Amino acid sequence: MTSAKSARRPHHWRRDLIELAALFTAVAVADAIANLIGHQPDGPYLLVASAVALVATAAFHTWWARRHSHAPPPGEAGEAGAGGNSGAGGIAGAGETVLWRMRTTVRDAPGSLAALCLALSGLRVDILTLQTHPLAQGTVDEFLLRAPASLQAQELSREVATAGGASTWIERADAHDLVDTPTRVLSLATRTALDAAELPLALRQLLGRCTIHSLPAVSVTGRATGESAPVEGVLEETVMRLRDPSGGVISVERPYLPFTPTEFARARALVELDARLGPRVPRSEDVLTLPEGNEITVRRADRGDLAAARAMHDRCSQRTLGLRYHGPVQDADRYLDHLLSPRFGRTLAVQTASGRLVALGHLLWDGDETEVALLVEDDWQRRGIGSELLGRLVALAVEAGCDSVYAVTQSHNTGMVAAMRALELPLDYQIEEGTLVITARVTAAPTAEGTARPSAPTEQARR
Repeated sequence: MTSAKSARRPHHWRRDLIELAALFTAVAVADAIANLIGHQPDGPYLLVASAVALVATAAFHTWWARRHSHAPPPGEAGEAGAGGNSGAGGIAGAGETVLWRMRTTVRDAPGSLAALCLALSGLRVDILTLQTHPLAQGTVDEFLLRAPASLQAQELSREVATAGGASTWIERADAHDLVDTPTRVLSLATRTALDAAELPLALRQLLGRCTIHSLPAVSVTGRATGESAPVEGVLEETVMRLRDPSGGVISVERPYLPFTPTEFARARALVELDARLGPRVPRSEDVLTLPEGNEITVRRADRGDLAAARAMHDRCSQRTLGLRYHGPVQDADRYLDHLLSPRFGRTLAVQTASGRLVALGHLLWDGDETEVALLVEDDWQRRGIGSELLGRLVALAVEAGCDSVYAVTQSHNTGMVAAMRALELPLDYQIEEGTLVITARVTAAPTAEGTARPSAPTEQARR
């Protein structure tokens, strides 16, 4: 920004003197020519013809200069301003549009991308974002497109193939895809840094629709599983295997679309970040008041609560443990190390004012599905603790982007059935040999606070 003083053009007196001298010279030359021609027999006619020719030349020069000037013609600036103010209306007036995500492979040669962009422009398709994934042979171009709603995916794919694209994959996108890649990756890295349980979710959001399995190095029975991966990981077309910092392997599968080396590098960087930060769980706590007046604290739990969880197992009856674990009761303690690991999900713990653990709620990642499980100590059952934990687990599932959660129980476990029904979500029931699987579609839940929890504790404080 310049000041008015610096912006004012300086006055040059030498140029004024030169212009004045040129003017006097021109007048003298014109007077001499006029006197010379005027004394001839046809002098007046020649002077008039010269004047007409001079005027015509001046008019032609003015017209030519205006026509070939680089400045916009009068009124164009106003029209452009009016058009700029109605940009949204122009888009709306152009017809309804939809968002598409498209990935295609082109030759690594000059003009390949230009030909593809030209084909898209012919379909009135707007390119919003573009990412390139270099390969050994060719380049994978990933687009976020805004296209007319009348344009079908088959027609778009056909035109892309004609322009040189191969192995084209197209799917509908939404407003979340408008976030640029660096911002999205930084957001996922921040979430992973704050909570170790976020790593599988961050990988899923980073790589799109894929199936993630955490394969432990040691089974719940204490036997070695043989699952391992080199430090640098393994990339095999549609399967990615990364070394889990907590032991074992993180397997990522995407059968419908091969991974690129760029995606593999991003996933490996996220896992390396998790390994460098070590175990971590958010330490926020919610203090609630039960209907009878007792205070309880709901917080996140991890492997540091293993001893307290085993002590709670010792206080639970055989029936309660049998309803929870659906197997030999003596093996219940073996599951705790797996359940409390943030790699396999999230765990909420309820403790009394004296610090004793009285309930556990688990949200477990099971490939493309999510399981919820509850265990409440006998003396603390039927006080709304199970409903409170279940509602919070569903809220965590919604936050993680899950479409549904399921609970595996027994048909005579009336407490778990009642807690699932209290969610007021669409439920599906499957019964097989006495085992009941209840699936709740959490996408129907407007908010976590809107979930009904009859006789649930009331929140008193959060710290």
